[in-house]
Amino acid sequence: MTDDWQMVPQPTTVGESAYQEIRSDIVFGRLPPGKKLRLDRLKADYGASVSTLREILNRLHSERLVVAEGQKGFEVAPVSIANLREIAALRQLLECRALEQSFRAGDMEWEGRVVAAHHRLARMEERMAQGDRAHSEEWKRYDWQFHQALISACGSKMLIDNHAAVFDKYLRYQMIALSYRGEIAAQEHALLMKCALERDAKRACEVLSSHVAGGVEHALATGTIS
Repeated sequence: MTDDWQMVPQPTTVGESAYQEIRSDIVFGRLPPGKKLRLDRLKADYGASVSTLREILNRLHSERLVVAEGQKGFEVAPVSIANLREIAALRQLLECRALEQSFRAGDMEWEGRVVAAHHRLARMEERMAQGDRAHSEEWKRYDWQFHQALISACGSKMLIDNHAAVFDKYLRYQMIALSYRGEIAAQEHALLMKCALERDAKRACEVLSSHVAGGVEHALATGTIS
């Protein structure tokens, strides 16, 4: 993500703040697929000028989170089964590569980040398992932080940035489907932490493959994506 939970600097301009808010609203489904993005409404909602909003929408268009409608303006990018599968495959490819590099280079501080991030995620997963769906965004925030912690020692900012962009697109589908797989996902997260502490990148990539594939199939089973 490009907001505070990716641990990036806070925005210093109205334009950057509006960009992050609109982007977050798209990723978390508050602006749903196909939603018309009318400049007058965006100006009222996000407090940015029309010229700034045009720049933001073009930036989001380059990220494929927004599509242009010719002369009619912009709308939130649609979703599809094929696109979800493509995004999932790319996420797996990037994250596995980053895991391998991070496991080789990670030190004790990195281990601490992984353990702490998993602890927060596991506690939230316990609440989700008990039927608490009031904190879905917080759950996904902790999910992101855990996966980011796993790859944080990979040594490549470009790899981390590209993974973040793909992860956001994958997350958007999960939020649309409101998909929570329960105990199996929690077990996979625990296994990923164990693999990290044991520096077992091969096993971690196998677990990640099952984790991502399971998330895709579970999301599709909800019938909210076509």
